Amino acid sequence: MKALTPEQMRRRWIAIGVVAVAYILSFFQRFAPAGIAPDLAAAFETSAASLGVLAATYFYVYTVMQIPTGILVDTLGPRRILLLGALVGSAGSFLFGMAPTLDLALVGRTLIGLGVSVTFIAMLKLIAVWFEENRFATMVGICMLIGNLGSVLAGAPLSAVAQATGWRGVFIGVGFASLVLGFLCWLIVRDAPESAESSPKPRFDRTVVLSSLLSVVKNRNTWPAVLVNTGMSGAFFTFAGLWATPYLIQVHGMVRSVATTHLSLWFGGFAIGCLFIGGLSDRLGRRKPVLIAVSHLYAVIWLVLLSCITMPLSVSYLLFALLGLSTAGFSLTWACSKEVNPPLLSGMSTSVANMGGFLAGALLQPLVGWVMDLGWRGEMVAGARVYGVEAWRYGVLVVAICAILGAASCWWIKETRCRNIWQAS
Repeated sequence: MKALTPEQMRRRWIAIGVVAVAYILSFFQRFAPAGIAPDLAAAFETSAASLGVLAATYFYVYTVMQIPTGILVDTLGPRRILLLGALVGSAGSFLFGMAPTLDLALVGRTLIGLGVSVTFIAMLKLIAVWFEENRFATMVGICMLIGNLGSVLAGAPLSAVAQATGWRGVFIGVGFASLVLGFLCWLIVRDAPESAESSPKPRFDRTVVLSSLLSVVKNRNTWPAVLVNTGMSGAFFTFAGLWATPYLIQVHGMVRSVATTHLSLWFGGFAIGCLFIGGLSDRLGRRKPVLIAVSHLYAVIWLVLLSCITMPLSVSYLLFALLGLSTAGFSLTWACSKEVNPPLLSGMSTSVANMGGFLAGALLQPLVGWVMDLGWRGEMVAGARVYGVEAWRYGVLVVAICAILGAASCWWIKETRCRNIWQAS
């Protein structure tokens, strides 16, 4: 990229800062059901399978929107869709917070997923356009660190507020925050530096868009990144997005505050890991060995969770912090996909890699609930179903298999040495 003027450098930091703050809301909405799962189960008097569908609705629409979002940011630019996404997401948050029935909550959750689905890909596009190529993974890590404040807030803090004042007001407040951030994005964000505004870019033409997308999809070097993202982030979204708190309460006998503290440690470790792993990869000039190491550690930790073994609380806290650090390994998949495809199509290439994990979350959240419902013995506490250790073991097995498949796929990643190799491929 061309050297930026001091004014452009100042502007890019302000713009990416606003979008990163908007990304906090995306993370919060993604993982909020985990922090208030008992409240949702009691409020809507629902089974594990139905609760899984409610949480997974976000992931259904998020998955479907990944490729369209990649196309839109490459053709229309991120600024417009950031505003539109904020408007839709705020409407969904208002509806979810006020929903009297499960059906209306599902509609609200769908609108939330639709609205926030554009934020991340727009952020990646802005980083790709406004920052140097060899800083991509580091900048993504910084933005993930900021965004993960939302997931940390969705753990113990949300649970505490929900118990003290009720969960509905939280989502109404988030709806107002989404509106404010949407208009800030419109006022501050620019799609590219002025020097790049006249550069050629994909036209919003069906033939051009489809041929560009096909070039990404048909590139065999794209797919290992997709599979790694599917396995690692799919396991993360499935379990951290809903089942982690009930698992810790029902299997390990933890009180709710301790269980949600584990969840916050997972999210906090993930935030720090995104910054550390992305920066380490950029400094080493390697993607593949870093990804192999952290993904295999991730898979081993899932085997420990599958065993349902009892451990001291300090060890359990450490395990979840380490789980968060290793989860962050999948953040390298966006760089791996971007660097084997044309630079002009960075939005499409990162969105294709990103959709795998959300598709897995969409499918596995209700599947885990369905598997556990098969082993339910009819026990209820405060209007919510309680499951035995064996039922939980089968549910966690589904997630562990997903994580192991993601780790295995790392061996097929194409090493890029942290630069775009599309011309040579």
